[in-house]
Amino acid sequence: MSALPPRVLYVTDLAYEAAGRRYGDEDVWLSSRLRRDFTVALCHPLDAVRLMADFDVVLVRNSGPVLHYQERYDAFRAAALAARTRVYNPLSGRADMRGKQYLVELSAAGLPVIPTVDSAAGLGRLPAADEYVVKPKAGADSIGMRFVRDPSAAGIAFGDVLVQPRIAFRYEVSFYFVDQDFQYALYAPDPARRWELVRYEPAPADLDFARRFVEWNDISHGIQRVDACRAPGGELLLVELEDLNPYLSLGLLDAATREAFSTRLTTSINLFTQSTISG
Repeated sequence: MSALPPRVLYVTDLAYEAAGRRYGDEDVWLSSRLRRDFTVALCHPLDAVRLMADFDVVLVRNSGPVLHYQERYDAFRAAALAARTRVYNPLSGRADMRGKQYLVELSAAGLPVIPTVDSAAGLGRLPAADEYVVKPKAGADSIGMRFVRDPSAAGIAFGDVLVQPRIAFRYEVSFYFVDQDFQYALYAPDPARRWELVRYEPAPADLDFARRFVEWNDISHGIQRVDACRAPGGELLLVELEDLNPYLSLGLLDAATREAFSTRLTTSINLFTQSTISG
């Protein structure tokens, strides 16, 4: 008698309206593809705590910015950790899953990220720029972001925000990984149209750049999207490392790449359901 397929609770907000992206379309397609190998049930992020005990793994996909339901997300995270629930991506992520403090830390360590500080004392470490960006550490989808000419005179209430120079980058590019394996890359040739993406063929140095951050995050199983910008000098700088619920732009991929990604994700989830939960 064959074993039953793993049960996957697929967490998504199909109705969330995101600029330039169709969360619902992506999750309808991907959940249908995963149903070949798993028993899959879709649920809204606010229902995950009540339902997760009946599943082998909770797959967090396009669930929307958690700042819209922060207390409920914190309760989900606490309950999952207490029950040793397998959450994919694992809750051990060190990047956007925990806010954007990591950008401050990576910048201070000299890694290739957009220079970032989170204190008035740190402003002197930023390069000169015509404008600066002030972002909430818990921000997402540009919510709460604003631009200032002189951050030292802008009355910034430091503590929950960070400051970066506004860089006139050539373009933005995203690298998509499952576990430690690169899958594909997409970029926006026009900086003013962030989500008008086309396929990008990375050079070896580009992949070395992206892998450096994936390895730093040290997630054994999971999906990560490394967002970077091509600076005026030609170097890549990290914009963010999305390790909570990265949108995948699957609808922009050719059928072969989309299928290869889904197959690799299936393998990763299967391995994850057999892994030992630490903590």
